[in-house]
Amino acid sequence: MSTSFPPAEARQVIDLLASRSLIRLVTEIDDNGAIPPRRLAGTLPDLSAHQLRSASDTARAHGLVRVAPGAGLELTDSGMELADLYDALARWARRHSVPAAVCEFSSRIQHVLGLLAPSLTPGNADRPAPLPDAHPISAEAEVDLARVRTLLIQWLAGNSQVTRVEPERAA
Repeated sequence: MSTSFPPAEARQVIDLLASRSLIRLVTEIDDNGAIPPRRLAGTLPDLSAHQLRSASDTARAHGLVRVAPGAGLELTDSGMELADLYDALARWARRHSVPAAVCEFSSRIQHVLGLLAPSLTPGNADRPAPLPDAHPISAEAEVDLARVRTLLIQWLAGNSQVTRVEPERAA
């Protein structure tokens, strides 16, 4: 599958998906179910009020979460698929001890997305690039990374609302 984005758009999409607060919000809801808006700060105490508001607004604007009456913020189908993608990225990173043998979930996802970002641009398709501060990865890891890249491309192809420059604001 060959899908590419202009460099600025690829960077914007990767920055969005690699947002620590978005990763935390999506995975928390995926793991534990809907979060009532008033319990957001207590559920994610490591995020500031600004980070929570930004993650919630961004996730709603991009169709990843919705407010369910009586339940709170819940994942949409796109949000559930993103949670699955995050899990796949983290599994790859854990299997290959990237960026380190022990690190937090969101750091693993951010690192893998950083590896995949260059391969989303024209002329670099199917060619993940190492980050400047990363050690080279093995041939086996590269093969596995290509599989994870395919999952990312499939998710992006099915969720074009995330690749739009100006998302529609959630009502």
